[in-house]
Amino acid sequence: MKTIGITGGTGLVGKHLAKLLAESGYNIIVFTRKPDKKRKYIKNTTYAKWDPKKGLIDKPSLSKLYAVVHLAGEGVADKRWTEQRKLEIRDSRLVSTNFLVDQLKHHAPDCKVFISASAIGYYGADNGQEPFSEEDSPSNDFLGKTCVQWEQASEEANDFARRVVLRFGIVLAKEGGAFKEFEKPTKFGIRPILGNGEQVLSWIHITDLVRMIRFAIERTEVVGTYNAVAPKPVDNANLMQAISNVKRGTLIPIPVPAVLIKLALGEMSTEVLKSCTVSAAKISAKGFRFEYSYIEDAVSALLKKKN
Repeated sequence: MKTIGITGGTGLVGKHLAKLLAESGYNIIVFTRKPDKKRKYIKNTTYAKWDPKKGLIDKPSLSKLYAVVHLAGEGVADKRWTEQRKLEIRDSRLVSTNFLVDQLKHHAPDCKVFISASAIGYYGADNGQEPFSEEDSPSNDFLGKTCVQWEQASEEANDFARRVVLRFGIVLAKEGGAFKEFEKPTKFGIRPILGNGEQVLSWIHITDLVRMIRFAIERTEVVGTYNAVAPKPVDNANLMQAISNVKRGTLIPIPVPAVLIKLALGEMSTEVLKSCTVSAAKISAKGFRFEYSYIEDAVSALLKKKN
């Protein structure tokens, strides 16, 4: 039974991934700063100490690994973007990635696969041309520069493993993240439309994201960089309409002017208001099949236990 290591394994994506991989017959080691005994354990899953800032990692656990999925990093949307917060977002990715790759190189002789998260923030806003593909140039803004440095930090993994970088779209999951924020106002009978509502969201259902990661672990032909997005992006207004349709209630559309969003979020508002249309063609060409290509199906699945 092969062993997969996960950093960031106690977060939203990490928990779903650990569960899927355990159910698929893998042993899982979640690397975390707090591998305490009170933690609720998943089948076939153990927890090991790591703290990149302090240069700490459980080396015996590294020696067991066949593959690593690197998800660790400060949440981009968790707090307002002050200069200090932007530094934390960037450094949490660069420090952890550099540290992990170095430790794997020296202490994980059987590690054959290295999968790292990145983000579609790499691309910036739509330029009026075709959807962004993996070959397009990065944006010169904060997230674009951060993603470039993040991806470059893992390049040395090519020396010892098959390296895959997945640029995550907006991850939709009912437990948290963006979808929870989109749905929250509907509980009060309103349907907010952010800005003009025309900004395109390149999204992915959590189930498809963790399936894609498993796909990347198992398929040796998957190498390099891939967009982790559903094939059918959606604009803000139609996302909110899909939620409204599933909830089957009367939800009053309430425009939220861009100026209010900018006042509330500061620089981070650019991410809320911009369109970013991203292609899923490359991963689809490798044979990956999505369970949720359309936003209506994804929203229905996310809300089905609440109807």
